Amino acid sequence: MKDLIAKFSKQLIEAVAIGEGAQLTPSNVPIKNVMITGLGGSGIGGTIVSEIAANQSPVPILVNKDYFLPKFISEESLVIVSSYSGNTEETVNAMEIAMNCNAKIVCITSGGKILEMAKAHQIDHIVLPPGMPPRSCLGYSFTQLLFVLNHLGLIGSDFKQQLNNAISLIDLEEKNINIYAQELAKKLMNKVPIIYCTAGNEGVAIRFRQQINENSKMLCWHHVIPEMNHNELVGWTQKNEQWAVVFLRNDNDYERTQKRIEINKEVISKYCNNITEIYSKGHSTIERTIYMIHLCDWVSWYLSDLRKVDATEVNVINYLKSTLAGK
Repeated sequence: MKDLIAKFSKQLIEAVAIGEGAQLTPSNVPIKNVMITGLGGSGIGGTIVSEIAANQSPVPILVNKDYFLPKFISEESLVIVSSYSGNTEETVNAMEIAMNCNAKIVCITSGGKILEMAKAHQIDHIVLPPGMPPRSCLGYSFTQLLFVLNHLGLIGSDFKQQLNNAISLIDLEEKNINIYAQELAKKLMNKVPIIYCTAGNEGVAIRFRQQINENSKMLCWHHVIPEMNHNELVGWTQKNEQWAVVFLRNDNDYERTQKRIEINKEVISKYCNNITEIYSKGHSTIERTIYMIHLCDWVSWYLSDLRKVDATEVNVINYLKSTLAGK
């Protein structure tokens, strides 16, 4: 896992080349909605891209993390099927539903049943390099989603330069990122991380939570500002030495939201003395997102190292899948 995180920028470079070479067909009818279906490490890219593209796409981009698709899916829908293994049973089922709805489908996968179905039914597909943990392949899936949306005219092509800038940024900052990640991992050691982010950046917070869950083998939770100001903030009424709060921030966050964060810190500091603010770097949303993802991925790995656990191992997920397969 350490090597895979270290090679993130190289993965992004390769992902751009894959996206540039993808052979995708146009939709036969105007697209009125987009559904990205996928779970876990394969699905988080959809959550992040849906937020990034929200200010560009003329149609809604939604994310599905279940066996089923909403009733509105039709021949006027674009359904992007994202499963790194190609065998995620929920995603396979959702793909079959999309096929029955005559939706425009594009698959992003490394193989498995989904690739077999795509080839058998002449469905557009982008093939990723196989043999890695799905959560370590976010660079591949995230990038392909942007290319698919661009190919079908839903976002512009400026994302390509922004991706290249993001690659240069994390390469330039790699040493500092590692130093900071080690410091933060020490602050989160033996704690329950509580991650707060701003609206429009929840995908990054979810990714951080998922990486702490899988790589660090720890429980944590996240919430979004301003929504948490209307519920969770009221729950801060007692001290607990196990809690550690992390605010994920951007310099360009909406000014009213930034003011809310300052008030949140004031309230929370009465009950928790372990509060950290992580600021992103970069000049575009994609740059800031890539920077934050890479930094938080490193934090999760350094936590696994401190805890002396295998960051790659996911035996309980394998147990769940094998038990389901037996039924």
